[in-house]
Amino acid sequence: MIKARLLPAVGITAVAALALAGCSGSAGAGEGGDSNEKVTLRMLVNVTPNLTEEFWNELVAPFEKANENIDVVIQDPGAEGVAAAVPRLLASGDAPDIVQSLAPNGKLAPELVDLSQYEWAKNGPLAEQYSMDGKYLMAGIGVQLQSLFFYNKTAFEEAGITELPETVDDLTAALGKLKDAGWTPIQEGGDWMSSHTLQSLALPSVIAENPKWYQEMSAGEVTFGETYGPAIEVFSDWVKQGYVPKEALGIKYPDAEQSFLSGKTAIYSMGSWFAGSQAKAADSAEIGVFRAPAMDAGEQPAMGANIASPYSILKVSEHQDAAAKLIEYLTTDKTAVADQLEVDGNFRDGYEYEMTDLGKELLQIVADTPAEAYTPTGGGYGERTLPDGYANEINTQTQALMGGTSAADVVEAMDAWFAANAG
Repeated sequence: MIKARLLPAVGITAVAALALAGCSGSAGAGEGGDSNEKVTLRMLVNVTPNLTEEFWNELVAPFEKANENIDVVIQDPGAEGVAAAVPRLLASGDAPDIVQSLAPNGKLAPELVDLSQYEWAKNGPLAEQYSMDGKYLMAGIGVQLQSLFFYNKTAFEEAGITELPETVDDLTAALGKLKDAGWTPIQEGGDWMSSHTLQSLALPSVIAENPKWYQEMSAGEVTFGETYGPAIEVFSDWVKQGYVPKEALGIKYPDAEQSFLSGKTAIYSMGSWFAGSQAKAADSAEIGVFRAPAMDAGEQPAMGANIASPYSILKVSEHQDAAAKLIEYLTTDKTAVADQLEVDGNFRDGYEYEMTDLGKELLQIVADTPAEAYTPTGGGYGERTLPDGYANEINTQTQALMGGTSAADVVEAMDAWFAANAG
């Protein structure tokens, strides 16, 4: 039977006080990993329709069975979410031992334990990319790919496209063939998703040509126009040619996803989590996927990716060794990792679970992507970050492009934004 061990982040002070009273004088910061003293670990996690209370308790149950002195209490942040709950709990003196789903950033980093002493943390997915000042402040289970183009296989067949695009020119040519064959070439939408296609078009080449693009943009050492400008011009041309319908601005994300799933459009740029949506769909078009191509033939494009389920230890924890032992289990045990990857549609080379054909194609992309090829998207992560507000600004300017604003005007606006916010 699963224990009822989910604690809300609101109103847990009294419970925490009882827990501390029950184990006061037992395991300290350097104890609990192999000690026989009873340890209670509180882990603040993201609770969603997929990541349910039952899922989290079942996930840690084998660890608790193998470590009878460690009791793991799952803590639900409620409606405020993990990001908002952590600073509030730290300020109240009621912080958990472990935080899940929150990537380290400049504000949070001073509160986190450096995991550099653990090989499993240093060698984990995207570990180097998320490190800060040489410190490894989290360990994750896998990656969420972002620089992807999903495609309708029937549409490609009807348009006579027999080979997947390997360059941006190839992709542009394919879009033309799809339109000529009567298909809506690109599934776009409004809201946050507007800039996803542009970033998939631009970043693989921008980062391949300049791996320190994030740092140099933030320092004002390069300009948006000279680095991102060519992609802006290509996207603008796609709009002019009707490959990106202007009416897409009025389409919500769920409707855009459903339109592509049902076979109404040919290409859809979205993150790897789309494979989870496709797997759950009652009826879906036959869909494949290819990585976002490079501008130049022969260039190895970068791959936008985010860490899946990062775990960190707060410095205020009195049970850091026990917490590290739990995170090691969650990020290296084959069954535990596979269970977490499957529930949220994430991927990791060497860790397999029951997948659809589309999922297998994505796993092959992961296997073919060297670690150094991964890049952040949006505002970035680790030491590769852009000024606050960039994600909203690039989305706003992409919507302007979709509405007919010229590439030159958008580049000028983005250069002005960086001039005001970088450096």
